[in-house]
Amino acid sequence: MKSKAVRKAVFPVAGLGTRFLPATKAVPKELLPVVDRPLIQYAVDEALEAGIETMIFITGRGKNAIEDHFDVAYELEATQKARGKDLSALEGTRLTPGNAIFIRQQEPLGLGHAIWCARDVIGDEPFAIILPDEFMHGSPGCMRQMVDAHEQIGGNLICALEVPMEQTSSYGVIDPGARNGALTEVKGLVEKPAPGTAPSNLILPGRYILRPEVMTILERQEKGAGGEIQLTDAMAAMIGQGAFHGLTFTGQRFDCGSKIGYVEANLALALERPDMAADMRKIAENLLAATPAA
Repeated sequence: MKSKAVRKAVFPVAGLGTRFLPATKAVPKELLPVVDRPLIQYAVDEALEAGIETMIFITGRGKNAIEDHFDVAYELEATQKARGKDLSALEGTRLTPGNAIFIRQQEPLGLGHAIWCARDVIGDEPFAIILPDEFMHGSPGCMRQMVDAHEQIGGNLICALEVPMEQTSSYGVIDPGARNGALTEVKGLVEKPAPGTAPSNLILPGRYILRPEVMTILERQEKGAGGEIQLTDAMAAMIGQGAFHGLTFTGQRFDCGSKIGYVEANLALALERPDMAADMRKIAENLLAATPAA
């Protein structure tokens, strides 16, 4: 039987973004731009490309600007139109009440709790999860690749990414089974394993398609690593109850939750832009030539 279509995506955006202070004191980290589009816009564009119809944003205090970003900016649009300005830069920034839902996570109890906050909207459908600060760059996009695979195999599907073994202690890690091309059977999941104990170098870089049963598990789940309700623990509980695979993403990943990854993303995308690439390459070369090696 063909699996249900993935029509809904959850965006956990309630975090405080403390690694980017003071920039994030008043501006949500999800609105920090990569060149000229905020991280959350890239994430929503990725979902739209994948055929997602309903965007569910799990927000927190001080995150109203995210809702404003996806609303109509009447004064801005009217002024630009009156001046004969091009409004194409605002394409994709309007989400109607029918396809944008904002839910507040009132307590910082972790990613698993944030996902659980969307339970009434998800209902009995499979759904996607996209972490905006994990910037997945490619064509087709990461979620498009995952949705296409999910239509064929169903079950639970998570994005898998190979990293050096010494980095695995910072992520959820897959205990792999059989591999078939880009697909890897998931036999187990470990959240932030101690150095030297990871079962593989396949990490979970923030893209998931999960069965709705995960909500029932999160409902009764106790706190795990870091004193938070871990999504990885809930997913691990579903292993063996149906198909569960990791899909290796064909594209680039930038960890925009870190300053280095964020700067890298800006540089990489600027170097891809026809209107910027030549100038950016000269700037980078000049800076490298003028800066002594550390």
